[in-house]
Parts: sequence; structure tokens; C-alpha cells
Amino acid sequence: MAKTGFIRNFKPLEILTEEEVESITRGTLEVLQETGVRIEHEKALKLLESNGCIVKRDENRVRIPPGLVEECLRKCPSSFNIKARDPKDNVIIGGNTTYFKNSCGMQTIDLDTKEPKVPTRKDNYDAIKVLDSLENLHVLGPYSAYFGFEGVAPVMAIPESCAGKIRNSTKVQIEGYANDSEIFQIQMAKAVGAEILQQILCSSPLTWYREGIDALYRAVEAGFPVTIIGGQVLGGTAPVTIAGALVTNNAEIIVPMVIAQLIKPGTRVLAADFIFPMNMRSGAPTFGAIGCSLHLVAFNQIWRRYGIPRYNATCGYSSSKSMDLQSGYEKAIQGVLASTSGANLIGLHGAVSAELTFHPVQAIMDDDVAGMIGRLLRGVSVNEETLALEVINRVGPVPGHYVAEDHTRKYWKTEHFLPKASDQLTYPEWIATGKKTAFSYARERMEKILVDHKPKPLTPSQEKEVEKILEEARKHYKNQGKL
Repeated sequence: MAKTGFIRNFKPLEILTEEEVESITRGTLEVLQETGVRIEHEKALKLLESNGCIVKRDENRVRIPPGLVEECLRKCPSSFNIKARDPKDNVIIGGNTTYFKNSCGMQTIDLDTKEPKVPTRKDNYDAIKVLDSLENLHVLGPYSAYFGFEGVAPVMAIPESCAGKIRNSTKVQIEGYANDSEIFQIQMAKAVGAEILQQILCSSPLTWYREGIDALYRAVEAGFPVTIIGGQVLGGTAPVTIAGALVTNNAEIIVPMVIAQLIKPGTRVLAADFIFPMNMRSGAPTFGAIGCSLHLVAFNQIWRRYGIPRYNATCGYSSSKSMDLQSGYEKAIQGVLASTSGANLIGLHGAVSAELTFHPVQAIMDDDVAGMIGRLLRGVSVNEETLALEVINRVGPVPGHYVAEDHTRKYWKTEHFLPKASDQLTYPEWIATGKKTAFSYARERMEKILVDHKPKPLTPSQEKEVEKILEEARKHYKNQGKL
């Protein structure tokens, strides 16, 4: 059993010629063989060296031969299942199916003052409950909704957030890592019969540090899937050109894929695109830029050629500081281009200002965007019944109409997406009902969800085991002097 995503029923958008794709893939192999990458992990260095890589020990620089790269990429599954706590929420990543996940933020927002504030445990758990209720959101992102919450030491933020998701949702979750937190996340997932899609991140340019490779080893040895992220800033930690950034980004992502397949052939991997152009006026990343979309469309085209599933993580982030028009168009443009070019997983819901803030009201509005994109992916069905020739003949010219036709009653909900937080009233109705905006409707829906939605709880034995693992984590960090 698996949760149904959105199936794309038409050819994917392509932005590169075959010659351009070939140039980028050849360039990637050249960088891996000639420039090499830095890996600060002795076990991984020995593994790569024993498989024909050239390792320069004084720099921890590894040069990987093209044959090994191509062999390992062929061993990566083209699609795979990820187990959720409830089997109905399993997802099958790959093919023409697109799923959506939430983005995240460091802080929440006071809806009255619109100012950021530190989230409480209740804020965190409420946000997860809202995400659990959204029908067009299939996967929970790392760090829960927030990077931590009030009263929790930073070193415990990820384990506590992981527990919060497990307690308040049955959906598949991605998880980050820090201070060996993946040890406890893996234990919690196993305790409830689920898997975690373990996220690991490169330190661009072309460097992998110990923590990321440790997380990779632990996930692979546990039999869990892994998503690999470069996280470049074009013009800062990557070439400013999109073609150049594709070369280095893909090289960075391929390295852990090679390691994973050498550890355990057939390991499930998901290639993630998470890049932002630098704003050369300020030095900050430009969230929501069209350059993000150009990169991800090309990225999807290249990785479809590799036959490896694709995750586009940039789509949920905007440079806007509020839940406004800019946020809407920046997310929607990226989401449409990601989905139509072949992304299997898209981060979209909830983030407000870059990775700084998140709010469930924004996630509710974003869920309408995801639903519209899902309807777009289904395309136009053309058959004898949808052509409606019999109905057209029966209705004829004016004064005929289609409102009362069985054909209309049968198809109006499936042919057209019905948003849940948008203003779709006529102008007189809008004035008469208080001139509500999409923000107002989403806020009302959030309040109703928090009253009515009841996530499937853990069993008493599962709750006991999760709490026991959290206590083990606390003892672990106390012994290290971090708590």
C-alpha cells in the first residue's frame, strides 16, 4: 500500500539539448577524476582507495575514475518504496510520480504583529498536526516545521523534532543530522516500524565532512534510503553560471552515491537540487529567483537520464518576508517548473522568509498551490466521454445550457481543482462576507484543523520506546558535555 502522489501524464519539460546534457555529464566526470573532492572521513577514504580511486592523504583529496562512477550510478534504484508509520502513507519515489513535502524555518510568526518569534513545543506540535492533515502534502521535511523550539537544548533539537513528527503524524519523514543525532532517529523510526529518508549535505565547494559521511554510513547500514544535497550558492560556493554550477553540484551529489553503493549495492538514493544564486549587492542567497528554476529544470533532465529519482528542495523558499503575492508567485513558478520537468519530490509547504520562518497558515495556502500543480500534471483526458459530443448535440445552441447535465455533475470536481483557502466569491459576495482574503480563510482553516484533526497516536509501547530513546540521547550528550 502506498500514498497516491500526482502522476504526470505528458512528456517532461526539457531545457537542454542532448549535446548540452552530454557536455555537463562529461564535465562532471572530468571534475571527479581531475579536480577531485575533499572527504574528511578515514573509513570512506579507505573504501574509495580500495576500489580504484586515487587518494592524496595530505589533502584528503579523492579522484574518482569515470568507470567507477558509472558503475555505481547504475546500481542506484530508479524507483523505491519508503515505509511510513502507517502503511497507507508509504510513498513510492520514482517514475512519473510527484510528491510534495514541507519546507521549514528557524522561527514561527506572530500572526497579529507579523514578527518572528521562537516557537514553543505547542507551536511545533500544532504545525506538524496541520501538515499531517493536508491532503496534497505527502512527506514531512527535516527538523519538523522548525529547527528547534523553546526549552529544548540545541543539541536535542533534531531528536526532539523527529519524535514530534513521529508522535503527531503517520507520514513519511526526511530527517537531518547533527552531533550524531541520526543514531537516535534511526532507533525511533525502527521502534514504530517506519523508515527515515536520511538527508545529508555537502559543504560546497566539493567537500564532505565527517558528520555527513557518518550519517550516510549509519543510514545505509540500517537499510534506510538517503537523499543527497549539494546546497550551493551560485557565485559564492559554485560557479555563477548555471552550466558550471550543474557540473559541481552533480559531482558533489555523486560522491556519496558512489560510497553508498560500495557499502551496500542497491541502496536507495534520491538526488536533491538545492541551489540559490548569490545576490551580488548583498552577498546573500536569492531565494525564489528564476535562476533556481533554470537550474532545477536542467538538473531534472540530467538526472532523469541517469535514471535516479529527483528531489527539488528550493521551491518552498521565497525572499519575501510575509505571506504575500511575491511569496505566492515565487513558489508557484518554481513548483510548476519542477513538477513538469520531472521532480519526484518537491519541497513547497510552509516556509515564509527563506529558511528563517515557517507558519502552518502558509502551509495551508501552499497546499492549494500543490493541488493546482497536481491537477496540471494529470493533463487533459481526451476520450469519447470527455469530448462530450453527445451532450453538445443534445444541449445545442442558446437557450441550451450544461448546468443540469449528468455529464457536468460527473466531471466538474475531477476536471477542475477546487482550492480550500482561496477567495473564489463573486465581488458582491466578497463584500457581504467581510472581504476575506486567502490568508483569512487559511487562518480559519488552521484553527478548525487544530480542533478537529486527530493524528493517529502511537501505541503505549511505541510511546514508551520513543521516550526511552530520547532519554538515551540526553544521557549521550550529557556525557559529552553538550547538555
